[in-house]
Amino acid sequence: MSNPKHYVDNEKFFKEMKKWKQAVIDAREVDEPDPPSTEYMGECFLKISENLAWRPNFINYTFRDDLVSDGIENCLLYAHNFSPEKSKNPFSYFTQIIHHAYVRRITKEKKQMHLKYLHVERSGIMEQIDVSIEDNKRVTRRYVEYLKTHEKYAENPQPKKPKKRSKLEHFMK
Repeated sequence: MSNPKHYVDNEKFFKEMKKWKQAVIDAREVDEPDPPSTEYMGECFLKISENLAWRPNFINYTFRDDLVSDGIENCLLYAHNFSPEKSKNPFSYFTQIIHHAYVRRITKEKKQMHLKYLHVERSGIMEQIDVSIEDNKRVTRRYVEYLKTHEKYAENPQPKKPKKRSKLEHFMK
């Protein structure tokens, strides 16, 4: 039995994944659709995703619910790729899947934030807010603070790294 502090019993999860994976293989041999994931697998995906969202590097995002749902969705999409012959640790396999889903969602949200900020900047709202600050300080001050905290996305969200050249490309140049 696993430690009671652990929220997913890795041995039971492995047995369940192994049984489900065999059912997938059997279904594919007779050209049937893949069987749905089991209730226990879904519970494990949910627990892993929710607990990973509480880690310090993900906890302060306002779109945490989206992170959790993206993680679960990716687990369901790629559960058939888990190989019991290669690994006996489905917990770590699905934790990595969920982590990568979180990183993709954060990148997507940062791009959206960048577009929102550029739209606000180009619409001229900032000039109107600066003029109206004296009129209604409390409401506009909050909005200005929000925009200033997200101002860093206006310059460049994340510059792309230049591609590394292969030895052949260096030779040809």
